[in-house]
Amino acid sequence: MLVIARAVLIGTLVALAGTLPRNLLFAANLRYFAGVPWAVPVTALYIWCFWRYLNGAGPPESTSEERRASLRARPVAPRVWGWALLAGGLAIVGLVLALRLASRFVSLPAQRLPAELEGVPRVTVLSLLLMAAPVAGIVEEAAFRGYMQGPIERRHGLPVAILITGTMFALVHLDFTLALWPYYVAVAAIYGSVTFLTDSILPAVALHTAGNLYSNFDLYLHGRAEWQASPGGAAQSWIPAASLVAVAVATAAAYVRLARAARKSPP
Repeated sequence: MLVIARAVLIGTLVALAGTLPRNLLFAANLRYFAGVPWAVPVTALYIWCFWRYLNGAGPPESTSEERRASLRARPVAPRVWGWALLAGGLAIVGLVLALRLASRFVSLPAQRLPAELEGVPRVTVLSLLLMAAPVAGIVEEAAFRGYMQGPIERRHGLPVAILITGTMFALVHLDFTLALWPYYVAVAAIYGSVTFLTDSILPAVALHTAGNLYSNFDLYLHGRAEWQASPGGAAQSWIPAASLVAVAVATAAAYVRLARAARKSPP
């Protein structure tokens, strides 16, 4: 339990250290000089410093190696990169299909653009939404798949690590409701398993960033989350169900190939 408690505490602190400054900068940008997305370069500079520190740079030197090991930002062989992106990408597609299928039978929480974005120039809104994607990918993967999952995974195994990181991942999102808890655990399973197989958070950072770029841009264009499909009932659900089965089979095959490629890759 001490390992879990320590990993959860440190991972949560890492997540807050990366997220709160971004939130403050974005909020300030919406209030002051909203016509210019000045928070984007400032946030990028902060995240660069944030990543370097977690990866061992800066004082104290005595914790440098521990910080680097905890981040798990290890290089990945090109072949492993390819299978990791394919497996994780297919899994994300499958998750979106599953959400759209579920939305035909149950009411999922609605997601809309924040009200404070109304009246803000389009270039600023779009710039902040796009910047939020890599920030979330870097910060959340460093916190949840690096600093939090690693110690739990080594002591209690991957399934326990995914369950805990998925739950914590859900709790730090302000729009969390219990109905979306399986979704967040599924997201943790996708990124966590890719991290486990590659022994690096870098593919998960890329997948997370790409997924958030899609969802943020889709939210900007349509004003709703990707899972908020129009209800069609059971009669019209066979097409997404069949698509989900096909994607699930392809995802499983890609994960098997990823595991093989990772085993053959030199350490």
